[in-house]
Amino acid sequence: MSLTDSTMMPLGKKAPDFSLPDTVSGQTVSFKDVAGEKGTVVMFICNHCPYVLHIVDEIVAVANHYQPQGIGFVAISSNDVAERPEDGPEQMQVFAESREFAFPYLYDESQAVAKAYDAVCTPDFFVFDGDGKCAYRGQFNESRPKNGVAVTGAELRASLDALLEGDMIPEDVQVPSQGCSIKWKAA
Repeated sequence: MSLTDSTMMPLGKKAPDFSLPDTVSGQTVSFKDVAGEKGTVVMFICNHCPYVLHIVDEIVAVANHYQPQGIGFVAISSNDVAERPEDGPEQMQVFAESREFAFPYLYDESQAVAKAYDAVCTPDFFVFDGDGKCAYRGQFNESRPKNGVAVTGAELRASLDALLEGDMIPEDVQVPSQGCSIKWKAA
């Protein structure tokens, strides 16, 4: 496990579009398909990462709370399955179903979507406003495995609350996410 900080997409950048298979429904899903009327959370996660496993239940709780308020959610895994077979599509389906994901869990086999978002770690969170412009990128909250901080999703929740209230999310509260590096394919 290699601790990596997220790269922090520029605020205001338009969400890169994608067209990826959902490992649960089998449907091809685009950004437009998951975009919420008031905003959208795009998160890069995977099945094996201890940083993801540490917060995944609260991710589901946050999604369940904010989806009825007009916020869309989508999770994407971009890991090289040759290096991490447990992150393959079949295992992603089992993971999503066992955790009761109420949002698509997409497989980015080419890794092009991760590169378009400048995603480098799992978990990596991006929040886009209703116009599809980056309003927040950063951590879920300060909790990490074994640091004793409660898993609350405080930073993500605060960003979504501000978005719903029509407020700007201050840049100084946007702290990079930390997690395992995305497992890139050999060039």
